[in-house]
Amino acid sequence: MTVTALRENLWVALDTLRARKGRSALTILGIVIGVTSVIAIASIIDGLNAYVQGRISKLGARTFFVMRIPAGFNPTARLPPNIRIRKYINSDDAKYIEQASPGVEYATSFINRINFLEQTDEIRYGNAYVEKFIIRGVEPEYTYAIPLFSVVEGRFISQFDLEHSRSVAVIGQALSDSLFPMTDPIGKEVRINGRTYEVIGIFDKDPGLFGGFGVDQFVCIPLTNFQKNYPDVKEIFIAASVRPDANMGITRDQVLESMRRRRHVKYNAENDFEIADPDFLGNLWNQLTGALVLLTGIISSIGLLVGGIGVMNIMLISVTERTSEIGVRKAVGATKGDIRVQFLLEAIVLSCIGGVIGILIGAAIAFSVRALVPSIPAFVSIFWVLAGFSISVSVGLFFGYYPANRAANLDPINCLRHE
Repeated sequence: MTVTALRENLWVALDTLRARKGRSALTILGIVIGVTSVIAIASIIDGLNAYVQGRISKLGARTFFVMRIPAGFNPTARLPPNIRIRKYINSDDAKYIEQASPGVEYATSFINRINFLEQTDEIRYGNAYVEKFIIRGVEPEYTYAIPLFSVVEGRFISQFDLEHSRSVAVIGQALSDSLFPMTDPIGKEVRINGRTYEVIGIFDKDPGLFGGFGVDQFVCIPLTNFQKNYPDVKEIFIAASVRPDANMGITRDQVLESMRRRRHVKYNAENDFEIADPDFLGNLWNQLTGALVLLTGIISSIGLLVGGIGVMNIMLISVTERTSEIGVRKAVGATKGDIRVQFLLEAIVLSCIGGVIGILIGAAIAFSVRALVPSIPAFVSIFWVLAGFSISVSVGLFFGYYPANRAANLDPINCLRHE
């Protein structure tokens, strides 16, 4: 078929669809729904993936976390007996890991106090106060292991602060704004649960993942001071940062072996501690989004199936209505291929119109979500635009071939007799 003939068939297809606007619009509705859901959800998930990966890199893309209980375990749930009997990790374990693991650059301990239920912590300056924040006891190397906690004003906790258990604190930006809206916080004294602390630093702004708790809601104090004032909190964590030139897998094995030696774990016994890899949060996030992708795929498939059946149905009706036209075209020399291409083009044009509308609506939804909820940075990639268009073309080809082939195989004599 020549380019001229192909162009003529395309214009005939467009004229036919223009003459039946209402029916064509209802036919493509399913395709619009299917492509819209694909573009919108994929754009949101792509944006979220980029955002989460950025957060993970700030948390420490080359940092292992050593802990007594499994990562992600529900803190309100009762620990299984085999975990409950494990020895607590202590701050000296971090020093041992750093000395015994050549691939580890820094190993630092930290500990949390989180009271959000019956009892809440309080930080107060004058008449201003904030509740529901996280107190974390840390060592000076903490910011090297976890870059997310970067200080923009003042300084971080020093070795001198740690050795002398000084009552100093580095607070999050949101806490600073609430307590010191018109005053420089550095050097001021706040009261944390009734105890006086000097503010020596302010963390860089970080509202948290999806508006949840972030660095903005943290108060970091020396680990020794934390242990002195909150002796009931015993769950210590270790962040082990890997050297830039070291292999992650080899270093993980070094940390594992050093902890087994340190805790005197027998050679044939299971570990009585856990090591969370840097990609733990990424893997957890992928598991969560995997279910969403599956659900979106099901919804999109249903919409595209309905739309495809609609396209096939409308094309079969069109073949029946234009039987005489098919007979005339064959009588003046049109081949089966010409007839097949004509009706196949109509089906593809119909589905492509639905695909383009779906892409536009999906992109509008993604941009609206980004504007209304900045914590969900949705963006439309060229890949998904091309994928949405390809899907709509494929639907037109698949569901339009049978009606087009049926039209091509009609007997011209019977077509001319058709009323």
